[in-house]
Amino acid sequence: MKVQLPDSIASFFQASNGSKAPALEQAFTENAVVHDENRTYQGHDAIRAWLQEAKRKYAYTVEPLDVVQQDSTVKVRARVSGNFPGSPVELLHVFRLSGGRIESLEIGR
Repeated sequence: MKVQLPDSIASFFQASNGSKAPALEQAFTENAVVHDENRTYQGHDAIRAWLQEAKRKYAYTVEPLDVVQQDSTVKVRARVSGNFPGSPVELLHVFRLSGGRIESLEIGR
């Protein structure tokens, strides 16, 4: 299923799937924060390292299934398949946007 996503979020999912997407710096604000697996990553360098390590560790793909947007909050339910127990799983990605860019991202069930 193809869902319509704001450009910055679409770029994030493209990068998550290994596609050449615009630089993460264009998708995330300078001081953006990501919360995933009980850890927090802040800033472009930390977010880039987190994404690269997750891709290396889990060799995953992610498919957005549906999206709900309310003001600056965008919730995307996505199917994540990869090299981890219980794959595939559906995870909720909660984005907060600022000026069209990702200010924060929280990934969970």
